Amino acid sequence: MIGAMLPYALLIFILDRVTKWLVVEWLDLKTILYYEVWSPFLNFTMAWNRGINFGLFNLGDEGRYILIALSMGIVLFVLVWTRRMSGRLLAIGVGCLIGGALGNIWDRVQYGAVADFLNMSCCGIRNPFAFNVADIAIFAGAVILIIYAERGTPDTHSNS
Repeated sequence: MIGAMLPYALLIFILDRVTKWLVVEWLDLKTILYYEVWSPFLNFTMAWNRGINFGLFNLGDEGRYILIALSMGIVLFVLVWTRRMSGRLLAIGVGCLIGGALGNIWDRVQYGAVADFLNMSCCGIRNPFAFNVADIAIFAGAVILIIYAERGTPDTHSNS
C-alpha cells in the first residue's frame, strides 16, 4: 500500500509546497496580505492558521508542536489502518491525505502556523475563510477513505 500511495502523496506535497512558495513568498502575500486574482470568485488572502481547521482551537505558538505530533499520529494511524488494503482509489485517498498533512506539518515547522491563502466567494456571499492545496487534498482524501471504508474491499468481506 505504501508504495502505491507514495506517488500521490509526493505529488500533493510538491504541489502544496510550490503553490505556497509562489503565493506566500514570491508574490509576498505574507506582507501584502491580499491579492485579487479573479474577484470575487478567487482571491489570495493571507491567513496564518495556528489552530486545527479554520483556526479553531488556537493553541498558540507552543501548541504547534502538539498539532505537529497529532498530525504525524494521524498519518501513522492511516498507514497502519490501510496497510493490508489495496486498490487505486485507496492509494489516491491515502496519498492525498498524507501529502496534504505533510505539507501542513512543513508549514508549522517553517512558519509556526499553516499558511492559508485561497479565498473563494460567490453570489454576494463573502467567505471569510482561507485554505490551501494541502487542505483540499486532506478533505478529498478523507472523503475517499470514508467512501472506501463504507464500500469495503474484497479482502475485508468474506462469503461465509
